[in-house]
Amino acid sequence: MSPTRARQAAQQAERPHSRALRADVLGSFDTIVMAVAGSAPAYTLAATTAVLVGAAGLVSPAALLGCVIPMLGIAWAFNHLGKVDVNAGASYSWVGRALHPSLGFLSGWALVVSATIFMVAGALPAGSYTLSLFSASAAENTWAATGVGAVWFVLMALLVLVGVRITAHAQWIMTGIEVLILVAFGVSALVHGAGQQHPAALFSWSWLWGFGHFGGASGFAAAALVAAFYFWGWDVTANLSEETSNSRRNSGLGGLVGVVMVFALFEIVTIAVNLILTQKQIQADSGDLLTVLGDAVWPGWGGKVLVLAVMLSTIATLETTLIQVTRSLFAMGRDHTVSPAFGRSHPRWQTPHIAVATVTVVSLVLFIASNGLGSVNTILTDAVSAIGLQIAFYYGLAGFAVVVAYRRLLFKSFSNAFFIGLWPLVGALFMLWILVESLTTLSGEVIGIGMGALALGLLPMGWYWAKGSGYYRPARLDAANAAAVAAEYGEEPDLVAAETGGHDVLPTDL
Repeated sequence: MSPTRARQAAQQAERPHSRALRADVLGSFDTIVMAVAGSAPAYTLAATTAVLVGAAGLVSPAALLGCVIPMLGIAWAFNHLGKVDVNAGASYSWVGRALHPSLGFLSGWALVVSATIFMVAGALPAGSYTLSLFSASAAENTWAATGVGAVWFVLMALLVLVGVRITAHAQWIMTGIEVLILVAFGVSALVHGAGQQHPAALFSWSWLWGFGHFGGASGFAAAALVAAFYFWGWDVTANLSEETSNSRRNSGLGGLVGVVMVFALFEIVTIAVNLILTQKQIQADSGDLLTVLGDAVWPGWGGKVLVLAVMLSTIATLETTLIQVTRSLFAMGRDHTVSPAFGRSHPRWQTPHIAVATVTVVSLVLFIASNGLGSVNTILTDAVSAIGLQIAFYYGLAGFAVVVAYRRLLFKSFSNAFFIGLWPLVGALFMLWILVESLTTLSGEVIGIGMGALALGLLPMGWYWAKGSGYYRPARLDAANAAAVAAEYGEEPDLVAAETGGHDVLPTDL
């Protein structure tokens, strides 16, 4: 082991209890549930379908397919980076050690600001959908939706505060009901749409493969940016790595399975939308799209059932987003790249309580202030594109980081070259491309929100770098030393078999 790694190991052993999260709380099934909940399939479909259709039209399924392939490359990157560096900061730590500390910090900051923007935008639908179960007029009242959304947000913050175990149990219930409803609806909708005497549009394979119908590269980039928002959130499994048993396997596996599951749900429902509703209907009913779809497929009660799914999905993803931002801040505080107070954990619950409290207060203030920006739909449309820019930034950096970290092992086997080298690199280049391409087409307001919030990170980065934070003098992340890393954590060398040309044995605790 290198002297730097030995020093870091000694520092970790001496780390006080107040700087640690509760270990071995989550299993592989928990990570899959968390990944699906993080992507929030029902909420995403309700809030973003009209935005995607506005950008891609009938070829919206192709936009999702075109985005999931590089997104899986990023999921492979997270999977393999998590094998050699178990850290609640995830890309913040990996990018900082593999590429450069400044890029690592900005990667972590991108997650923090994107999550905060989402929580501000996402709490409004949580209140609105809850109210719509009882009164359509109340759901249109922005202040009423704000109040109910704030209550849900505070409840989720309390669950996150008292521990990840109870958080996981809540996710089993909310996400389980949501997925069951969506699967039943998706299958019924496809049958209903295909059986209509006059469907809104006749099914065409071009919906899946018609990449020539986007109106050029800029059109596809705009659609892909929205599609990236669809999938965002599965990487919560990486932020929970320090609290996951057998994390070097389970965290990455949960993310990969989660991406595949939500892609299947997104494609089924998006194709059903094309069959049942016209493009004009989708834009006209963008505020309650799934309600309209539900009533069309299951007359009389379908709309209410889908509203329930969306409500549960929105609440669930508020919880996973809180986990992501607070674990990221915890890792940053622990490294003294933001206030060290964020790096403290509660003595009883072993959760980052100061980070949770701070994020909750800031988000609630911004949430209430956001009412002055316009309607719920306007806020959501701007937020989706702004968050998409930040997602593309930190996902892309993670894709480059895994190639650099594994550079000495990429050609040990075809598997390494493809799953650790080529596929993540394609994902990284794709994310970089949609980021650059989108900057030429988005409005100044959206770019200001997306890139301006990212640029704010330069202030704490410069301050704590000047103060001499050890994060800016990192031990380089090199997967060739994976066996030494495994030994450092008391694990068997076979945990890094994939990095040395072998094969992992998948966990069996499902």
